[in-house]
Amino acid sequence: MSSWLAPFKRWFRRRPEIPHGLWQHTLNQLSIFDHLGTEERARLKQLSEEFLASKEFTGAQGLELQDAMLTNISAQACLPILELGLSAYRDWVGIIVYPGEFLVPRQVMDEAGVLHEYEDTVAGEAWEGGPVLISWQDAQLADGDYNVVIHEFAHKLDMLNGEVDGIPALHSGLQRSEWENVLYRAYDDFCHRLDNGEALMLDAYAAEHPSEFFAVTSESFFANPHGLQAAYPELYQLLRRYYRQDPARRPT
Repeated sequence: MSSWLAPFKRWFRRRPEIPHGLWQHTLNQLSIFDHLGTEERARLKQLSEEFLASKEFTGAQGLELQDAMLTNISAQACLPILELGLSAYRDWVGIIVYPGEFLVPRQVMDEAGVLHEYEDTVAGEAWEGGPVLISWQDAQLADGDYNVVIHEFAHKLDMLNGEVDGIPALHSGLQRSEWENVLYRAYDDFCHRLDNGEALMLDAYAAEHPSEFFAVTSESFFANPHGLQAAYPELYQLLRRYYRQDPARRPT
């Protein structure tokens, strides 16, 4: 366990202070932070420190957690809740970090009622009421539309109000009927275009379920905001109002 993190684990989870140099290095690594101003970056740092104090990181498969790993994942995880607050990640504490992709057991019942069990290779997973599982290798690959950390933590936002359906707990100013109308219309359009063989800016995995569409479009909202805004402007505006951020204001 890293030297500056271990003390607050012992002493009642006091908020650690991320070293300035490490914080700047983390922000400079990923373009998702480019649109943030000085004040926003300072608030993100404080939120990330509070996040570290409230969650428990565990290395899997012999992975030794280092300061840079914890800071990187925390900063990415906290970007979506910069204006929502840490309470958006309440009721769970665990984050398990794997060196790379890992296997998750699955069960599927076929039409004949036969249960099939298999193992799925994944880069991330969010469990209802439980931990978030992240591949460190993939967390470092965050680029373009791909961001496994934001994807899995978007699922946690979706889970906050119960059913995992692509509709997170909405704050004032957003109505469920409006959310369903905009998100589901964009989802249906995406699935229709995908079925027709069109080349699309979103990963095809977004068609799996509205919850995956929300997670994938959340990735793009922060990682490729101009692309999402061009493809689905109404959905981009909905996400802008939900996250209370406007990443597309950064230069192309």
